[in-house]
Amino acid sequence: MPLVRIDAMGTDGERLDALGRAVHDALVETVGFPSDDRFQILTGHDGTRSTLRYDDYLGVHRDDGIVYVAITMRSGRTPAQKQALYRRIAELAHAYAGTEPRNVFVTVTENGPADWSLGNGEAQYVTSG
Repeated sequence: MPLVRIDAMGTDGERLDALGRAVHDALVETVGFPSDDRFQILTGHDGTRSTLRYDDYLGVHRDDGIVYVAITMRSGRTPAQKQALYRRIAELAHAYAGTEPRNVFVTVTENGPADWSLGNGEAQYVTSG
């Protein structure tokens, strides 16, 4: 069960939806999450009331098309799966939302079964495996 947060500069609901679809499709294709396992927080920043900061770290020139993707999921994926995920997110963000791959910044945070409650105050992964 991934929890995905996407923050994008200068964007509207249509672009946020496209970015959300890109990340979800990449998770389904590369990591094998079920297609109905979608939990996302999508936030657009206007540069005035809220904004995003970035530089050219590691020689990657970013601009106001920046998109931050933070994925929290249970541990267990290989480095190769994560690399495929990052590539596919960048490809689909470009195809679906016109976002340049250089502007797609992805982080993955992993945790364990006891770190999730999917409702009803229960730790479903602890009680159901």
